[in-house]
Amino acid sequence: MRSDEITKGVARAPHRALMYAMGYLPEDLAKPLIGVVNAQNELIPGHYHLDEIVKSVKEGVIAAGGTPMEFPSIGICDGIAMNHSGMKYPLSSRELICDSIEAVSMGHKFDGLVLVGNCDKIVPGMLMAAARLNIPAVYVSGGPMLSGKHKGKTIDLISGAFESVGAEATGQITEEELTEIEINSCPTCGSCAGLFTANSMNCLAEAMGMALPGNGTIPAPFGRRKQLAKKAGMKVMEILKKDIKPRDILTLGAFRNAITVDMAIGGSSNTVLHLMAIANEANIPLNLEEFDIISKKVPNIAKLSPSGYHSIEDLDNAGGISAVMNVLSKAGMIYTDEITVTGNTIHENVQNVEVADPAVIRTLEEPYTKEGGIAILRGNLALDGAVVKQSGVKPEMLKHKGPARVYNSEEEAYKAILAREIISGDVVVIRYEGPKGGPGMREMLSPTAAICGMGLDTSVALITDGRFSGGTRGPCIGHVSPEAMAGGTIGIIEEGDIIEIDMPNRILRVDLSDEEIERRKKDWVQPPINAEIGTYLRRYSKLVTSASTGAVLER
Repeated sequence: MRSDEITKGVARAPHRALMYAMGYLPEDLAKPLIGVVNAQNELIPGHYHLDEIVKSVKEGVIAAGGTPMEFPSIGICDGIAMNHSGMKYPLSSRELICDSIEAVSMGHKFDGLVLVGNCDKIVPGMLMAAARLNIPAVYVSGGPMLSGKHKGKTIDLISGAFESVGAEATGQITEEELTEIEINSCPTCGSCAGLFTANSMNCLAEAMGMALPGNGTIPAPFGRRKQLAKKAGMKVMEILKKDIKPRDILTLGAFRNAITVDMAIGGSSNTVLHLMAIANEANIPLNLEEFDIISKKVPNIAKLSPSGYHSIEDLDNAGGISAVMNVLSKAGMIYTDEITVTGNTIHENVQNVEVADPAVIRTLEEPYTKEGGIAILRGNLALDGAVVKQSGVKPEMLKHKGPARVYNSEEEAYKAILAREIISGDVVVIRYEGPKGGPGMREMLSPTAAICGMGLDTSVALITDGRFSGGTRGPCIGHVSPEAMAGGTIGIIEEGDIIEIDMPNRILRVDLSDEEIERRKKDWVQPPINAEIGTYLRRYSKLVTSASTGAVLER
């Protein structure tokens, strides 16, 4: 075992002495040492309760004959970091999380890992670390929060608090009602109660086989969540004995399964970034084309908030991700022989899980849409691609042409939207918010939520080289690549240029001749990086690659 390097032999007497100082027994050190990564903090509602989850994980490890050794991971709440300079940090923290888990795991020679996270960048950061280290590992989440209620209507952070900001700005609700909504939007701990980025990634961890069935949907307050955590602690010992490692699980077939489920349930557009980043660590070639190929074949059979009215709890009651995968597998859309952290194949995990509520998980014959939730657009405005969550777009906006309203930062655009300077037909362009240009590729939830709250989501589109929250709905196109800071076409668009969006035909273009684009690019001058950013973001800006490759760091 790897841990023999620090526990066995005469030369390791000092190492053992240090561990005895913490209360470990010689008997503990004779067992496999399992690192338990705990992302608990008092900053994120999805992580506030993770100490309870980790306690159950450790009980499972001990029951199965291992010695758990807990260590921390950082985490940032995207919702709290939203719409200010703090949003430059969450995506870049993904790399920090991965690197720090590698550092501790290599320094302490764990035999296996249980990774306990929940929210947006923590999940992919942990899965990237598991793929990089390639020691037996199980991921377990803290689970989704329960939905809120307001005047008999189900609400969450997005449909409640964020979109109500726009409603209050246009006089649709009073400030007093906005206060009532914010108080009731997030009633429990857990990842925000919709198919936003956190819950999307927790579901896809399950679909890839790196988490146990139920990981993506069992609500945080339920006893079943702790039971799942205890099972995860036991399962890491089982896969250690069977020598099942992350790269045995994270095959190309596993990533295709994750994309297929993503399309079927209409997950966050951020999943594109994160799946490519995890694949990069697993040495699996995965590109944007894979997402579009699968999207054209896989129907959207579940419509959860923000694209629909159902919650994650509804999906759990309907059979969860296992039921979705069973539906897809019967049509030959899933690689069923892929091994998982259960020690069994996908087929063995899902074959007996039937859909319990066909109103939540539809049949393939009667889907919400014939195509999947995400589409990849290309054209002279996005030569390397752009990403849109088409399942959240109303039919009348799948095709749109309109004049560009150009802003060089999220703050500029948000101010204009709240000042009601945007009118029906406009295309809001927010640039210099990409991985390098932001730097950090901020999410644009506040502008998009304000547009939806004002009722403009059927007449106004938004494009950016930044990205969108998993809570975004409406005609919002992100990840435009190359980004403005890298000399992409989005950097030379001028006020009033006509932008064409054609999602069915996968087109994103500006109505300019090739000659005019080249002329403008010759006159374009790269702006300096924001002087106010810290050392870490400066380093990140120099190393980060395009959103079209997952915004991973150069090797």
